Amino acid sequence: MSLTLHLLRAHGVLEEYQTSGKSLSVPSSIRFRSRVAYAAAHVVVDPVRTTDPVFAPVVDWEATLRYREYLWSLGFRVAEAMDTAQRGMGLDWTTAKELISRSARAAKAAGGTIASGAGTDHLDLAESLTLSDVLQAYEEQCAAVEAAGSRIILMASRALARIAKTQEDYVRVYGRILQQAKEPVILHWLGPMFDPALEGYWGTSDLETAMCACLSLIHEHPDKVDGVKISLLDADLEVAMRRELPKGVRMYTGDDFNYDTLILGDDKGHSDALLGIFDAIAPAAALALQALDQNNLQQYGELLRPTVPLSRHLFQKPTFYYKTGLVFLAWLNGFQSHFRMVGGQESARSITYLCELYRLADRAGLLREPELAAARIRITMAMAGIQ
Repeated sequence: MSLTLHLLRAHGVLEEYQTSGKSLSVPSSIRFRSRVAYAAAHVVVDPVRTTDPVFAPVVDWEATLRYREYLWSLGFRVAEAMDTAQRGMGLDWTTAKELISRSARAAKAAGGTIASGAGTDHLDLAESLTLSDVLQAYEEQCAAVEAAGSRIILMASRALARIAKTQEDYVRVYGRILQQAKEPVILHWLGPMFDPALEGYWGTSDLETAMCACLSLIHEHPDKVDGVKISLLDADLEVAMRRELPKGVRMYTGDDFNYDTLILGDDKGHSDALLGIFDAIAPAAALALQALDQNNLQQYGELLRPTVPLSRHLFQKPTFYYKTGLVFLAWLNGFQSHFRMVGGQESARSITYLCELYRLADRAGLLREPELAAARIRITMAMAGIQ
């Protein structure tokens, strides 16, 4: 059923919007085989028990784990405690460690797969740190991830970016960690658009030179690297790096602007995926990946292509506030009862941004209960003083 709403446009203009009336029909469970797809999942804050959202957020564990169970039911693997879960933007290591433990147990119960972020974010960057401190911090978090029963995603380190003087410093620290890992890890190269503190990672701001440093590490330890996830929003660089990877090492696209073509690939290969946008577009992405299994490229495109404008809107600059859009969409879709966030980041995007997010999600068929979503966008407008 189509609905008529009045939504905000730029410069405070209200515009009449006729909803599409479509919502993807998704089976209760989906499986796909031709691509490995990790969904980086958001966390749900408990707004009742949280008295200080910036410094002492309380996680709603039930709602948080329920969303992961939903992702597993659609065939996704879950990438836990990543930047999508506001790691480094309100979610500290103590809470992240509990999240990883709870999610690993839930994965085992659901028959799902999980890999979790291990980094150095418990270090105090105000202190004088050494490479040895960074190495020990990585070792501590990797040990905790493995003890929880999860595989490791080796996250980029703000501390390492600050301390390292050369590319060799990066290779030395990462090499030591890879040698100690019980199972192959996923390397996570996050660009400065997602975290400005990671500018110049791998010892240089030149991305091609940085890529060579990362590749040299992977070629030195190919049996210890399951894959590399790059989040640089540079499709050409990803393809170039993908073609240089050792056999058996996956490229996990982290490109939330060009994932449709990168996952599809070309005659020389394809990317698997580890994406924050899967948190928002899980139904469409799962159905599209299932169509890819059947070599139905037309259906793959019809399902995934409409999600790209939504993703580009979600991840617009400042890119690191994309989590606000993810949580807003989860609220519109009834996966949580409120639009509150760790760190109070529900205020990080404008009402105009949220209205456009609603439009794009509607056009992609991603509002699973259109009447509920319409009621909640009306609440959003009213809270902004727009009648």
